[in-house]
Amino acid sequence: QAKECNGVKVPIDTSKPNPNEVEFDNLYLDMNGIIHPCTHPEDKPAPKNEDEMMVAIFEYIDRIFNIVRPRRLLYMAIDGVAPRAKMNQQRSRRFRASKEGMEAAEEKQKIRQEILAKGGFLPPEEVKERFDSNCITPGTEFMDNLAKCLRYYIADRLNSDPGWKNLTVILSDASAPGEGEHKIMDYIRRQRAQPNHDPNTHHCLCGADADLIMLGLATHEPNFTIIREEFKPNKPKPCALCNQMGHEVKECQGLPREKQGKHDQFADSLPISEQEFIFIRLCVLREYLERELTMASLPFTFDFERSVDDWVFMCFFVGNDFLPHLPSLEIREGAIDRLVNIYKNVVHKTGGYLTESGFVNLQRVQMIMLAVGEVEDSIFKKRKDDDDNFKRRQKEKRKRLKRDQPSFIPGGQFSPQALGNRSSPQAISNPRQAAFEMRMHDRQNSTPSASPNTSLTPDGSPSLGGGMKRKLEDSDSEPEPEDNIRLWETGWKQRYYKNKFDVDASDEKFRRKVVQSYVEGLCWVLRYYYQGCASWNWYYPFHYAPFASDFEGIADMPSDFEKGSKPFKPLEQLMGVFPAASGNFLPPTWRKLMTDPESSIIDFYPEDFAIDLNGKKYAWQGVALLPFVDERRLRAALEEVYPDLTPEESRRNSLGGDVLFVGKHHPLCDFIVEQYKSKTTEAVDIPPELCHGIQGKLTLNDNAVLPDQVVESPVPMLRDLTQNSAVSISFKDPQFAEDFVFKATVLPGAKKPAPVLKPGDWEKTNNDGRPWRPQLGFNRDRKPVHLDQSAFRTLGHTMPRERGMPGMYPNAVPLGAYGSPYARPLMGGQQQIPKLLSNLRPQESWRGPTPLFQQTPQRTAGAAPLLAWNRMLQSPNQFQPAQYQGLGPMGYPQRPEDRMDRGRQV
Repeated sequence: QAKECNGVKVPIDTSKPNPNEVEFDNLYLDMNGIIHPCTHPEDKPAPKNEDEMMVAIFEYIDRIFNIVRPRRLLYMAIDGVAPRAKMNQQRSRRFRASKEGMEAAEEKQKIRQEILAKGGFLPPEEVKERFDSNCITPGTEFMDNLAKCLRYYIADRLNSDPGWKNLTVILSDASAPGEGEHKIMDYIRRQRAQPNHDPNTHHCLCGADADLIMLGLATHEPNFTIIREEFKPNKPKPCALCNQMGHEVKECQGLPREKQGKHDQFADSLPISEQEFIFIRLCVLREYLERELTMASLPFTFDFERSVDDWVFMCFFVGNDFLPHLPSLEIREGAIDRLVNIYKNVVHKTGGYLTESGFVNLQRVQMIMLAVGEVEDSIFKKRKDDDDNFKRRQKEKRKRLKRDQPSFIPGGQFSPQALGNRSSPQAISNPRQAAFEMRMHDRQNSTPSASPNTSLTPDGSPSLGGGMKRKLEDSDSEPEPEDNIRLWETGWKQRYYKNKFDVDASDEKFRRKVVQSYVEGLCWVLRYYYQGCASWNWYYPFHYAPFASDFEGIADMPSDFEKGSKPFKPLEQLMGVFPAASGNFLPPTWRKLMTDPESSIIDFYPEDFAIDLNGKKYAWQGVALLPFVDERRLRAALEEVYPDLTPEESRRNSLGGDVLFVGKHHPLCDFIVEQYKSKTTEAVDIPPELCHGIQGKLTLNDNAVLPDQVVESPVPMLRDLTQNSAVSISFKDPQFAEDFVFKATVLPGAKKPAPVLKPGDWEKTNNDGRPWRPQLGFNRDRKPVHLDQSAFRTLGHTMPRERGMPGMYPNAVPLGAYGSPYARPLMGGQQQIPKLLSNLRPQESWRGPTPLFQQTPQRTAGAAPLLAWNRMLQSPNQFQPAQYQGLGPMGYPQRPEDRMDRGRQV
């Protein structure tokens, strides 16, 4: 965390050793996982405007950078135009978001009117435009502005932050086609195939999606770590009507707000907890998988890397972004364990592995699927039994809670107070009136009209009959959706195909068509994870999946895809995924195609649509039954409105590429500046010795950041960079032939990380019955440091008092960490406090012996240096960061007229 002195945040020196006792080489940011929580957060007030959103994104990146501290590369990837297979899911999400937003606004207005009609109190309604998160889609003005802001942010950091001194930064914005995480994987794959690549590069990928774990495993890199926000369920949220905590909109009663603090000084503050992050170390997951997947007595040689690829492939059956999951496989029912057990039983018969470098052996996959199909019937019956048992337990729990609930709880001045409350109890005033009000309130609650279970007669008076009340008590608290499929009863396959596909189960031709599309999907997804996008046009054309028992005769099904397919253009994708309610992000004539009843594609944009719960409980788990977009009809309709695009809209509708940034101290800087001076139009290769072994093509950029040229700030609250020394240039990954196959193997020279698991860690308990405890941190040899009484006294003196209760250190950093938040800045004449917590290991000790390519080259007669970039990085010139004077939020240079006293933040 950044420290604060007199209300000013002091930037962290990220050039110092990493406090997590590990040094990372490359940091990759899946930017959409950062953009969404910064633009419409769930646990704190939303930013007031777009400028605040941009600053929030900058601060989030700074927070991640302070934790990871990459030494070679920072790669920022924003989602560009996605493959057609992904666009179907994007379309579903955006239509749902629009529908749910409108329904929530209508419900909020209805409840507001009811509360006001009853005499309740609500704060005046704020008139502000609702932020439509659908604008976080390639082609919108918001994404174009975000790219400009990130270019400014990168230039500012390269100029002023010592931790960015030798860093190469690559920005792949929304104009570059492809999903963010897959652009990152494509970069890693292509660099791995280069001769100068370091096989022991330590990668760190930031993102919250579970598929990042699969993608990280698919790289077969030995050092791959994922950093993600720690998920904390049930975070408190304020009511959208009265802004009070403790209830939702539908439970709001319009009660006056209680005073927050003695003088109501905390009225507008929400209980915000600092976001914490966790590391997922894939090398540890690989250790678990090795224990899980190792098989003896195989008729072929066991290869752990191939078995990991098979495990990743089997996880696709449970669910992914491109295919619906099989009806019999639910991840919460242990489907992955079931698949692994079947795989280990069947692999002896298959004669080999299911996959190889992203290509599927369908004959072997058929054996796995049919083995799952044999137990489908028992899976459905067990699911029904488990569901009935759960409902029974919940029903008994509700009855027990109702029985144990006290019949009367005094309120107001007599309400119970929590033990340990330090505030002194207030004196009782007018006790008779308070007692009278409590009696009247209790009497009202006990009348039949106040009971939520009382039925009403046609004239509106309460009916005293108890039939309805007894019925509700004996039933579940929430109505169950009707299930017409009944998978646990005989004839489930017939009912499924009739209800979901409107065909008879005996229609063998149609069933084979569904299975073939699903098999194509499995092959497409695996190829996407291991080789890149096999086809930009392919998609699964059904809302539901077939059964595992239907996968007969799939061995001879074709699994090739058309070559040379191209992605949609950004505005074309917007037309394919946006509902009519988000049409304001499109040009007027394009928008009209969504709303005009005479439009040839009006059927693509239904105002309302059905959601099939498909056996689930909540609407967000269901299937949105939207019509699939016909690409030919869409393009034909757009041909008529393409001439209406303005030059600015045409620019946003074009596909772009990646941009590479370096600072003046980077060895590559002079090389790039020379390219601009020569004004060459041809692409040139990056000299790998100047850029940590990174290879690719460089071409001049029209909107480049250039040394000694002003970088204008797109955010009004931040000033322009008048003394810029950073430079940018267009970058393109190394190119390969279309039929080139990237090998899914560990590279030669890669060193396996030291094992973390101990023999007892595989079991649920360690020796002597003690519960299993994982290793904390990256250093397994970390020794605990003992503090004596004098050390604790010193900590007590240096720690800010408001951080916690006396004698408690709730926010203490790990021992040996750099930059303790409790170290106050030294005042004049104050002596330096001894470092009690200095337990730092050498910076590179986690890696073991220094690899050859990192050693300082030794000059010999007639011999050239091995790789020159490390010698250039070890130059004696010390980096002189810019002076942090007049800094804005998180160390940004502020405009003179915008400086203000920000005050201490707690």
